[in-house]
Amino acid sequence: MSNKSQAKDDQINGKAKQKEELNKKMKEQKVVIDELSNLKKNRKVYVQQQNSNIFFLEDKSETLATCKKSLDHMKKEYQDL
Repeated sequence: MSNKSQAKDDQINGKAKQKEELNKKMKEQKVVIDELSNLKKNRKVYVQQQNSNIFFLEDKSETLATCKKSLDHMKKEYQDL
């Protein structure tokens, strides 16, 4: 196999792995959205600070909107692959 065809195969495998990982994240995000959508109005929502073990109280509707935007972004990225 030539270097060009090997590089092309590596690129295809890399994209397949990227798609698989992105698909997994999209499924997780859908579960989060479903869970947030089914919470009662008086429930509190805490969001974990990135790269930390600290959680902050957040507005439920704002958090839901952020999660939906994130899912939309993931879907667009998935289509671009």
